[in-house]
Formats: sequence, structure tokens, C-alpha cells
Amino acid sequence: MIFILPGDVDDLTVPSGGNLYDRRVSRGLAAAGLPVHEVAVPGAWPQPDANACARLAEILVAAPDGETVLVDGLVACGVPEVMVPEARRVRLVVLVHLPLADETGLEPDVAADLDARERETLHAAAAVVATSPWAANRLAGQHGLPGDRIHVVTPGSDPAPLAPGTDGASRLLCVASVTPRKGQDLLVQALATLAGLPWSCECVGPVRRDPHYVQRLRELIARHGIEGRITLTGPRTGRPLEDSYAAADLVVLPSRAETYGMVVTEALARGIPVLATAVQALPDTLGQAPDGSLPGILVPPDDPVALADGLHRWLSDRELRSRVRTAARFRRGMLAAWDETARRMANILVRTTS
Repeated sequence: MIFILPGDVDDLTVPSGGNLYDRRVSRGLAAAGLPVHEVAVPGAWPQPDANACARLAEILVAAPDGETVLVDGLVACGVPEVMVPEARRVRLVVLVHLPLADETGLEPDVAADLDARERETLHAAAAVVATSPWAANRLAGQHGLPGDRIHVVTPGSDPAPLAPGTDGASRLLCVASVTPRKGQDLLVQALATLAGLPWSCECVGPVRRDPHYVQRLRELIARHGIEGRITLTGPRTGRPLEDSYAAADLVVLPSRAETYGMVVTEALARGIPVLATAVQALPDTLGQAPDGSLPGILVPPDDPVALADGLHRWLSDRELRSRVRTAARFRRGMLAAWDETARRMANILVRTTS
């Protein structure tokens, strides 16, 4: 089996949920006995230049007839002119993390073009894998795909020690690429209205995907005079990232769009409550404790006033903090492991080849 990945999948300066998912699934498939030949293709996906398209075409042409080729949707979905002809002789499986047209900030004509390209690619695939039930339903409705062609394989999580936090309230952590879709600008606006309360916020994530947005975000922080309280640390992995989680009292994910939200389960695996926007898949990812209580706070998306209200409730209500922290620790024991993710993916791939 061939697994075609974006070229930045191993670049530690641009870690992302999609890259982590791809890497963990690839390792899990190999551990499950499915030989995996990984190929990372550099390019400005999903709108690559001619060289990137030529490289992708070379990889596909070299694949034997009938070979199963799993391709990250970021690579596959924008180039049907490359994918569709080869899908007639290989078994193409497309892994969609985010429908292309759902990326925040696209011009309408660009979104429409990407949507049409994605539709053509997915209709040519033997199977489509989405990372959440919400995403699967979105793809089926948006592209008219038969239900038996779309499968759901949600991300797993790793066991982790309980995070001790800082003082139980004031240390906020946002782990996400610094892009408009992740909504850090909303977080800055919300926190600026809470300057009279004790808090500090660390925003961890790549800052090179959208440098113009990052610059606007820095200017927004300076305009509100909260430079010393909000830090953009850039990407962190390994021990530095673990240290950030260990110090966190609350993880905040103010996304405008989110087809799963792996940061939520990474926080819950450490017993950290989450304040997130109630957008797309995030309510399902957050889930509930066995008694139905939420392990965090959900607020309307793209609304800095609602986000500020949720943060104010967290910072000022000790009983609320205790309640959601207890729910987060219950939810911690309910999370599926990455082994289960790999097993489900392997089952789909085996069925596709039979």
C-alpha cells in the first residue's frame, strides 16, 4: 500500500492535527501488519504548481495496477486532473481532514473551484475516509456521495498524566496553527475585555502558514495593551509541548471551523477542561461525562462577546471550574486509543482491496 502525504508532514516547524493523524495512522498500519510505503510530496496543496503536480503524477503512474493508494485529501482533492485518470487502475482511498471549500477566508470563486475539484476527485475514489461523523455527513451532502463509500475513522489519543495546572484557573492555553480558521483573533478580543481579571494565555502553534494574519494578530495584541499576557510561542512538540499542557488550567479552542479538533482530546487525556466554540464537530469531540455533564464550556462560534462571557464564567466561578474539571477527568477514561484508529483504517483498506 502507498500512502501519499503532504510534504510538510515531518516538518516540526508546521505541526498540525492532520499531519499528526497521518503519521500515527501510518505507523499503526505498519504495526498491524499492513506494509506501508510513505511518500511525502512537497507543494502548496491544495493549489500546487506544475512541478508538484508532475511529482504526484509520477508517484501514481509508478504504482502497480490494483495497488491501494491512500492519499491525504489536502493533496488529492484539488487536482482531479492528476488523480482521476489513475483512479481507474489503482484503488484510490482519499482521507479528508477538512473539505477544501470550508477553509476560512477563501474568496467565493476560489472556494467554488476547490469544491468542484474535490467533488470530481472523491467520486473517482474507491473509498473516502472522514475524520468525524460531522465531516462524513458534510461530504455526503455536499458532493452527493453514496453512504457506503464514506467511512469514519476518528483520531485516537495517547494516555497522559493528569496536568497539575498552575492555580486552577488563570493559565490559559490555545494549541492551534495561527490561522483565521483557528480564531486566535477572537480570543485576543475576548481577553482584552477581561483585563481586570487574573489570566495569562499561551498560544502554541505554527506561525508561518499565514504570516499576514500573524502580523494582524500581533498588532491586535499591542493595540489592546496585553502584550505581556498573551504570547505566541510558535510550534512546540515533545517535552516543551508537554510542559505547556502540564501548566494549563484551561485549554481554549476558538475555531471558526473544525472537523474534529484533536487538541480537545489531547487536553481531555490530561484531565484539562476545554472552552471551545460549538462549531461543526467540536461538541461531539468534547463529549460528555457518564452523568451527562460537559467537560468544559461551549460558546457560539465567531462571537468574541460570547467567548469573553465563557472565559469570564471560568475565571470567576469556582464551582463551575470544579464541576467541569471533574467531568474532564471522567471523560479522560473514555477516550479511544490510536491503536483503535489504525485498526479501523486497516479494516477499510482491506475491504477496499477485496
